[in-house]
Amino acid sequence: MPGILYLVASPIGNLEDITFRAVRILRECDLIACEDTRHTLKLLNHYGIGKPLISYHDHNEATRSAELIARLQAGSNVALVSDAGMPLVADPGYRLVTAAVAAGISVQPIPGPSALLTALAASGLPTDAFRFAGFLPAKSGQRSSVLEAHANDPATLIFYEAPHRILDALADVDRILGARPVVVARELTKAHEEFLRGTARQILDILAARDAVKGEITLLIGKAPKNEAPLDQTPVEEAVAACVREGLTRMDAVKAVARRRGLSKREVYAQALLGRE
Repeated sequence: MPGILYLVASPIGNLEDITFRAVRILRECDLIACEDTRHTLKLLNHYGIGKPLISYHDHNEATRSAELIARLQAGSNVALVSDAGMPLVADPGYRLVTAAVAAGISVQPIPGPSALLTALAASGLPTDAFRFAGFLPAKSGQRSSVLEAHANDPATLIFYEAPHRILDALADVDRILGARPVVVARELTKAHEEFLRGTARQILDILAARDAVKGEITLLIGKAPKNEAPLDQTPVEEAVAACVREGLTRMDAVKAVARRRGLSKREVYAQALLGRE
């Protein structure tokens, strides 16, 4: 009879943030698959759990999935944990779960901590609708494209971000989304937990004044405002020129005007060219 694949949520910082059920499953399973065996060992040692560990991360996910499926089919119960939070949420595990479902193996989630929900609950931003989009791209161009794609989203936006990129990310948020309410949640549940609230520019100035920015970061951005103002009747070319005078490149000006008017960049570019003829 096949074993069970358990998806076990682990603490995002404070080791006390784990459920009784999760501890029991980790004690009873035959094998624990984890991102970093050294990291998971700290959790297991804290609760006196001694179980075999096997690494399962982005670089070996394809080959390791086949190995774990074989163990499950042979009757072993396997617990999958990530370094923090729920497995598969901006973490590896998708291949394994997909293969397990295809093989008819029972997949049981063991819910628990989640950085995105923890940050959202305490952010002060609307919680009626939210969109989690994982990690922002590392390159500014790709990051800008993602932010532009969500510019009119009527939901609170949630991203994970690395500390060495947060300043650049906030600069792009300020440039693309303007003065929306923003929250940077850092080191959640840990001793130096911090919530910074304000506009992207205000938070950028605070963090830029520090010697360094450290810790795991969740970035939250307020939903797109309702467009209740009358439609701007300024000719497109004049609107683009005004943005250029404010310091934007012509391409960024085209994007800004398109975003404000609910048009595609191609439409704005074409109208701007006509206006110059």
